[in-house]
Amino acid sequence: MNSYIKKFNEISIADIGIVGGKNSSLGEMFNKLSAKGIQIPDGFATTAFAFEEFLMQNTLHSPLYDLMQKLDRDKFANLKEIGTKARELLLNASMPRNLELAIIRAYKELCSDNYFEVAVRSSATAEDLPQASFAGQHESYLNIKGEETLLNAVKKCFASLYTDRAIKYREDNGFPHEKVALSVGVQKMVRSDKGCSGVGFTLEPESGFRDIIHLSGVWGLGENIVQGTVIPDEFLVFKPTLVQNKNAIVQKKLGEKEKTMIYTDDKNSPVINTITTKEKREEYVLSDEEIIKLAKWALLIEQHYNKPMDIEWAKDGITNEMFITQARPETVHSQKNPFIVKEYTLLQKGEVIIEGNAIGSKIATGIARILQSPKEADKLLGGEIVVTDITSPDWDPVLKKASAIITDKGGRTSHAAIVARELGVPAIVGCGDATQKIKDGDSITVSCAEGKTGFIYKGELRYKETEHDFRGIKKPETTEAMLIVGDPDKAFKLSFYPNDGVGLMRIEFIITHFIQVHPMALVKFNDLKDFDVKKKIEELTHHYSDKEKYFVDKLSEGIATIAAAFYPKDVIVRMSDFKTNEYANLIGGTDFEPKEENPMLGFRGASRYYNELYKEGFRLECEAIKKVREEMGLTNLKAMIPFCRTVDEGKKVIEVMKANGLDRDKDETLEIYVMAEIPSNVLLAEEFAKVFDGFSIGSNDLTQLTLGIDRDSAIISNLFSEQNAAATEMIAMVIDKAKSVGAKIGLCGQAPSDYPEFAQFLVQHGIDSISFNSDAILKGIENIKSAEHLESRRKDLVH
Repeated sequence: MNSYIKKFNEISIADIGIVGGKNSSLGEMFNKLSAKGIQIPDGFATTAFAFEEFLMQNTLHSPLYDLMQKLDRDKFANLKEIGTKARELLLNASMPRNLELAIIRAYKELCSDNYFEVAVRSSATAEDLPQASFAGQHESYLNIKGEETLLNAVKKCFASLYTDRAIKYREDNGFPHEKVALSVGVQKMVRSDKGCSGVGFTLEPESGFRDIIHLSGVWGLGENIVQGTVIPDEFLVFKPTLVQNKNAIVQKKLGEKEKTMIYTDDKNSPVINTITTKEKREEYVLSDEEIIKLAKWALLIEQHYNKPMDIEWAKDGITNEMFITQARPETVHSQKNPFIVKEYTLLQKGEVIIEGNAIGSKIATGIARILQSPKEADKLLGGEIVVTDITSPDWDPVLKKASAIITDKGGRTSHAAIVARELGVPAIVGCGDATQKIKDGDSITVSCAEGKTGFIYKGELRYKETEHDFRGIKKPETTEAMLIVGDPDKAFKLSFYPNDGVGLMRIEFIITHFIQVHPMALVKFNDLKDFDVKKKIEELTHHYSDKEKYFVDKLSEGIATIAAAFYPKDVIVRMSDFKTNEYANLIGGTDFEPKEENPMLGFRGASRYYNELYKEGFRLECEAIKKVREEMGLTNLKAMIPFCRTVDEGKKVIEVMKANGLDRDKDETLEIYVMAEIPSNVLLAEEFAKVFDGFSIGSNDLTQLTLGIDRDSAIISNLFSEQNAAATEMIAMVIDKAKSVGAKIGLCGQAPSDYPEFAQFLVQHGIDSISFNSDAILKGIENIKSAEHLESRRKDLVH
């Protein structure tokens, strides 16, 4: 075939200068990865030579060059005018006859003379390069059928080299306009209008964590997900256990998927958005098997290119086959050093106006500017905050002036989210009605520093910015520095902090924020008498006919996310340790909790796990742990029992756990620790060590019970100190006893970071690990290293 056309089976990644990044990647995968089971729809591409011939035969080089010379490169005030004129030059030009014939011939061969629908996509020779890539600078056309329609779509793609956003993109990235050519990819259309489609990243897109594959999807054509028209389903898959053939899906999130884009027979409007049925909105677009299959394909693509990738996929609703329709290098986190972390913290509380999906982890303050379309760009001053319904690539030049972006619609892979990451500004997407609740000209604060949920506050709140450089930080030599973690949304980011794993994972945060319902209210759902409680539970769990499964799924996903973030390091999860008054605050909780005068010393911890009042609730906790370890393959997870008063009680709990599938006799990798937070744990440490595999000192409760102080009492709070001689005597005793029987022992708490002498005391007694909150771990590591140095010198002097 002549040099106007290259078929996919003739293209490799080396042809990027001839057919652009998009088409060269498709050809590369078609030729190199099809044999590994990855399906790429067949197609062909017009070459850069074809585009040059088009320009030359229409004598367009000089007019286009002259036009670009007139561009206002300071304020880009005439960008719209210049872009319109450039596109008109191309659209009014004639397609060379030889090029038309070559395209028609290639189309016939692709279709075996029986024309079918194709996707027609632009692929500039400077687009999708690793060093600079904004999403969707040029146009694509779907559901194209027939010779004339195809030729027209190709010409429109040629013209899209001069969209306003593409012109601005080249200016920003230093690509001379006249040096960039445009290739057009023509690819067999996947009937995802009757199926589903989406995107994937081979890293976690908010933190850059490399061991996660992030997939998202919608019903119908993928334009809705790219444009951010709808909130998609999201799936997180963990690579290390994926290759072990485990069920590596650590998180699933059901999106609204309000609209479904389908084909029409109208040549002028070949696609249309329809309202998704309620049944489809309540259903995930992919089965677990399909999620795993796609994730394995994504991993193969990443391994082939040897870099993180941004992928588009589609499922044909007629044949039920899956396809990869695009793959390009991920360009945000792959260019950053994840060990340089900027931490943002609000310094005051504010009134929340609205919330949505947080993109990034920054905070911005400024004036809100409500914009209906990119045509209102002149209303936005530099540093103001864009508030709009939805964005598309046409918004790119506008968004570059914004200090933050807020949208009513869209998910984490929408256009607004992608551009915000590229620009390094905070964005909150999918807010619902931000354009109604925020007033034009309001002073607001945009906070993405509080987990996956972003908050917009009234007024400009004070905040601080701290930069951490974790490169070169040496961890202690003998004492492990571990983290205390509760929020799964922060786990991937925290994994980059210097650490030896998680010494305390609190599941109370997951139960309170993600589950919200008392486990016994789910076990006894059909017996609930309170209509309002039942209604609330139904609203949260309506897509679960088995209410118990809701608890197990949500808890296992939260735990698995944290276990995956720190894999293969130890992650010690403490089983639930709510007090009765705290349990009662959960939905449906009042029906299942006794009223106690002193919940701190009452029905809490281990005593609940074998009691009929909570035994079935504990079963659900055990099922979640079992699922994470056995099904998902996260065997770095260890369990820990809190507030275990007697050795016999410990034995009872171990038997209950065994009955619930957590049996150390059958699983030699399973370890069960106990909190050392009651004087009995210290005094009988050797006996507890026969039941459990290790200890974690809960210094707050141990100090409280040693000194007889209610740590919640303000009146006597001045007497509370972990460094009181009685408290340190108890801590020293339990460390020494644990060491004498070869049991591991750690401590969780703030004191070792606040007080260097306390860290020194722990190190001197040979503690195995100390766990800190993330904001204290750097100081904690410093204190441990100093303590180890002093201990080493002390031993040298003794010898």
